[in-house]
Amino acid sequence: MMPTLRTERLLLEPYVPADEEAFIALFQDPRVSVWMGDGTASEEEDRALFGRIFSKVYARELFAVWAVRRDGVLVGHAEIKPSEDVGGHEIVYALAPAAWGSGLGTEVAEALVGHGFGTLGLAEVHATVAAANTASLRLLGRIGFEHVRDLTEDDGSTTRVLTRRP
Repeated sequence: MMPTLRTERLLLEPYVPADEEAFIALFQDPRVSVWMGDGTASEEEDRALFGRIFSKVYARELFAVWAVRRDGVLVGHAEIKPSEDVGGHEIVYALAPAAWGSGLGTEVAEALVGHGFGTLGLAEVHATVAAANTASLRLLGRIGFEHVRDLTEDDGSTTRVLTRRP
């Protein structure tokens, strides 16, 4: 059973099937997807990803994945999961552009970190951020993440590995 997390303005709770269209809209928005994984995927791939949240991640209790809601509306995606790239648990989050610049990213990141240290009992929490994503790098720096190393991606771009300890 995955817990529901609450912040001042947000509710992080498990996805429900009715979230599919909002999930697809979030992941298909190029302003969001440019910073996610390998960039924009096809709509078909994102629908398959949404399906795997239920058939694989939730069914096998692999890691925590949440719909991020504000006033009942899906405004983002969040997760904390084991990652071989960082050698520990990594936080992942994305917000719809309409939610940018209002401090909601900080609320999501802090909720994920709190879950990692509290519920999961982790000694450190990691994040990976494209070097060009200066907004996310600043946000994570403000809440105590420190740059520990860089990864060079297959396309030659740089991903920063950040770590926060309690």
